[in-house]
Amino acid sequence: MTPAGLSIGEVAERTGLSVHTLRYYEREGLLAAPVRRASNGHRVYSEHDVEWLTVCTNLRATGMPLTAIRRYAGVVREGNGDAEGRLAILRDHQQSLSDEIAALAERLELIGRKVRVFEDGLDGERAERECTPPPRPGAQARSARSSSSSRS
Repeated sequence: MTPAGLSIGEVAERTGLSVHTLRYYEREGLLAAPVRRASNGHRVYSEHDVEWLTVCTNLRATGMPLTAIRRYAGVVREGNGDAEGRLAILRDHQQSLSDEIAALAERLELIGRKVRVFEDGLDGERAERECTPPPRPGAQARSARSSSSSRS
């Protein structure tokens, strides 16, 4: 840690983000506050910056798009007065996640039904039909012709 704060390398190590990603997040306006610069021009991060980057990382891990994180950061930069703006962004993302979870639950149930069918001991022919895609149109006719020509 530098006397005035954390270097970009230290923040990368603590957050798990690459130096490149940290610079990108700054360029894209995803930080809650501007990153300070030392007299030599190097970035100097605070503990608050690290906490904010952890929030960003968690939001990204939930699938929140960078555009939404940028809007959220913008509302945060405007100050504490716009709790409704923050809440709206978070509620929108919460609904998106709920919809995604519901869709995943449906897919999981479908897979679970397939697993139960196989676990219930399907006979080999029926199991083969379950795993084999349907033939392409015309494939059966070609197969029949090649079988009859090989018999002659």
